[in-house]
This record gives sequence, C-alpha cells and structure tokens, in this order.
Amino acid sequence: MIFRKKKYIEISPKEKVEIKKELWLKCDGCGKLIYVKKLLENLKVCPECNYHFRMTGIERINSLVDEGTFVEKWKNLESVDPLNFVGPKTYKEKLEEEKKKTNLKEAIIVGTGKIGGFSVSLSVLDSHFIMGSMGSVVGEKFARIGEFAIENGLPFISISAGGGGARMYEGVISLMQMAKTSAVIGKMKKAGILYISILTDPTMGGVAASFAFLGDIIIAEPKALIGFAGPRVIEQTIKQKLPPGFQTSEFLYEHGLIDMIVERKDLKERIVKILRIFHS
Repeated sequence: MIFRKKKYIEISPKEKVEIKKELWLKCDGCGKLIYVKKLLENLKVCPECNYHFRMTGIERINSLVDEGTFVEKWKNLESVDPLNFVGPKTYKEKLEEEKKKTNLKEAIIVGTGKIGGFSVSLSVLDSHFIMGSMGSVVGEKFARIGEFAIENGLPFISISAGGGGARMYEGVISLMQMAKTSAVIGKMKKAGILYISILTDPTMGGVAASFAFLGDIIIAEPKALIGFAGPRVIEQTIKQKLPPGFQTSEFLYEHGLIDMIVERKDLKERIVKILRIFHS
C-alpha cells in the first residue's frame, strides 16, 4: 500500500472590503443602507421605504423653484447678541459655529422666484442652523418678504423646518417674532395675498404656534413631526400615554389641522396647480 502525501493549498483570508461611509447612509426609516448619490437624485427620499430625510434650505429651493429664477433678498442680515448670553457657549460663539457648519448667516432664506412659471415670494427655514429656531433676524426677514409680497401682489410660500421654537439666546426679543410674523400674515390676508404654508420635519414650538399654521392652504410632507411641545414633554406633563402617531402629519390630517399631505416628488406639481387656480 502506497501512502501519498496530501497536498494542502493555503487559502489566504478574503480581504475586508472597505465601504466608504461618505458614499452610503443608513435610512432612519427602514434601516437599510442607501447610496448617497441615489438618495440625492430621489430628493432625499428613501427609495425603499419612502422615508423623507431633512433637506437644507438651498435643497428645498432647488427642488421647487424654476432653475435660475430664485433671487435671494436681505442675505446679509445677521443676529446680534442683545442679552450677552453666556452658557456652555456664548451666543456669539454659537452663531459663528453655525455659520461655518451650514454656510448660512441665519436659519431662514427669503427671496423671489418662479414655480411653474408663476412668480412667488418665498420663505424657507433650515433646521440645520440652530434647529431652525426663530430669532429676531428670522422674524425680520419673514416680515420683510411678506411686505414685499403685498407690495408686488405675489403669492407667498413658506416652508417651515424649525424644531427649536423661539430662540432662547434672545429671550423675549425672540418670542415677539411670533406676533410679528403673525401680524404680517394678517396684512397679507387683508390684501388678498395667497399664503401657502408647507410643514416639513420638524415644525415645532414658536414656528408652529405662529406663521406655520396660518396658511390659507397648509400642506405637510409625510410623517413629519409637527406640534408645539414634543411628545415626551407632553407625556411627562399630563402623565398619560399619547395615541400612536401623535404629532405626525397623518395624525393632524385625520383631525383636520392640515389640508393635505403631499410627497416631496409631487410637491412642485401640487403648488403649480394651486397657483394656476389662484390666477384663473
């Protein structure tokens, strides 16, 4: 009997494939990995579960306004520190940090443009700048573009994305912006200016308690968080469990607080239809 020496082939372990984190993003809705380029092409909506990611103010404008028609106004208005606020960071330090992070000077962008060929005035909050909270400059720019809409007879479209409410760094000066923005909307209504309010995730606090809910037509994106205080705060206050889906677009629609829920891909078309009816 002949014994043959067995030959063993050495197999090296497979090299670990590195996934570049900047190219992929985990969906907060379904948990699946999404190719970032594909997500951006889909207006930041998950192609698997339809979860609507938050957009920047510029992305909002680009998704709605006809290319090359948007003209920003009062871009250089900046907040000051009226209270010399000091916390873990000073207000001045916080503002500088946010400016570098977002490349914005404030949490709001206002201007004019065309949507489907119709001229409009536009106000867009960006939740990436101090959570889209409402300070003196946010209120001032909103009021100015509202006055501009009245003077020029332009429909006014507001896109809310503020989860920070009134900005605590400015105290009562921030709180008074709720009345200021509401007052200009009252003037628009008297002048017959169409006001479309679009609620996105999140629309909370002073923003929800003022201009966001004063629209002639109120539109919300799917599953957006909308309300005044957060669900956790409410539960702790009333000592009760809130119903499922509380403070979502769907819950508010069912209870008659908003007029319609429109997916992001259909939003421009829906606005154009409303503007066409208004101009007919």
